[in-house]
Amino acid sequence: MKKIVVAVTGSSGSIYAKVLLDKLVALREQWAAVGVVLSDNAGINWELEIGPADFSAYPFDFYQKNDFYAPFASGSAQYDTMIVCPCSMGTLARIATGISNDLVTRAADVVLKERRRLIVVPRDTPLSLIHINNMKTVTEAGGIICPASPSFYSRPQTIEDVAATVVDRVLDLAGFDLKSYRWGG
Repeated sequence: MKKIVVAVTGSSGSIYAKVLLDKLVALREQWAAVGVVLSDNAGINWELEIGPADFSAYPFDFYQKNDFYAPFASGSAQYDTMIVCPCSMGTLARIATGISNDLVTRAADVVLKERRRLIVVPRDTPLSLIHINNMKTVTEAGGIICPASPSFYSRPQTIEDVAATVVDRVLDLAGFDLKSYRWGG
């Protein structure tokens, strides 16, 4: 049973976060805990891109961005995976440089120092050399960069289907057993 942290930051791409949370609900038998933290801009973007959010419908534990008493602010809580989806370039930069100034960056720092799985889903484009170097740094520290670059092999029909091509890959990387499109399958 997995213990997962999901961080939603201020990059455009709230649909990825929504599809991720919805899929985690469907995978309920595979996780023991899901802690969710949203940046201020994540909430703004969610409302702008998707509409009003009703997070009470999700069976997860939600934490404020400055709640350093959240269990995953410490390695002793043994959360095994953190997914930052979508990940803004500012959040990526703070993770890459070890600036733990909020719960998102503290949790990422903890996951990396404990040698657990950090999956970062940047959506921004184009990328500057600073962004690329920050991705390199996170990768060298043990993180996984999984850009929000959808695939079209499965012929997705809706925007949720398109987002799911990325989210399914993220969930694969997190070690979940899920039914999704498989090349040659």
